[in-house]
Amino acid sequence: MTDDIEQLLRSLHLKKIAAIMDDELAHAEKHQLSYGAFLARLLRAQYHHRQEAALAWRIHQARLPEAWTIESFPFKRQPGVSLKQIRTLAELEFVAKAENIVLLGQIGVGKTGLASGLLLKAIQNGYRGRFIRAQDLFDEMYASLADRSTRQLLNTLIRIDCLLIDELGYVNLRPEQTNIFFKLMEERYRRKPTIITSNLDYPEWQTFLGNKALVDALLSRLRHQCHTIRIDGPSLRDPQG
Repeated sequence: MTDDIEQLLRSLHLKKIAAIMDDELAHAEKHQLSYGAFLARLLRAQYHHRQEAALAWRIHQARLPEAWTIESFPFKRQPGVSLKQIRTLAELEFVAKAENIVLLGQIGVGKTGLASGLLLKAIQNGYRGRFIRAQDLFDEMYASLADRSTRQLLNTLIRIDCLLIDELGYVNLRPEQTNIFFKLMEERYRRKPTIITSNLDYPEWQTFLGNKALVDALLSRLRHQCHTIRIDGPSLRDPQG
């Protein structure tokens, strides 16, 4: 490869082609490839490189705390989870239909792992996702009141294709935070799916969200198009052996 070609490839941000050009030239000569076949190999390599880079960027932006996948989840150790149901959800029809998923259960039963695995599956299929712990979300909501950036925060969260809110129910909220959370769920309703994990069943949500009328309205929207998964099984954090 000449210096001119290398400079042109880098100027065009075709770094993958620049990196493999010499090897591909040798391969083309050895196998007597046509110009078209040679070009197709170069472009295909560049395309796959960009797809991998885009996926890595989406995963980074999602802020997943751990590398949970549906494939690595220990279903044999958690009889409280239906493998068939999770595999069906992993086909991502819930994203296309803007259906919510709520995972309920005690600490350690695998709610976050399953939710993260579903979120990762969506990201791998081209959707933009975001993992956020409920405490951090409500902190951001409260902070947005001080600098009047609530609308900007909501706009950012509403645009996310698949939003995962983890550990809902571990904090006591101010009325202002509950109001913003309701607004978020109201504006995502029937537009974008939200995955929520909680250690509290629906009737207990009023204990931390407060306003009963608002909670009833929230649950009405959240559960209208929703898959509720109640995990009644052992903790996966218990010592093994």
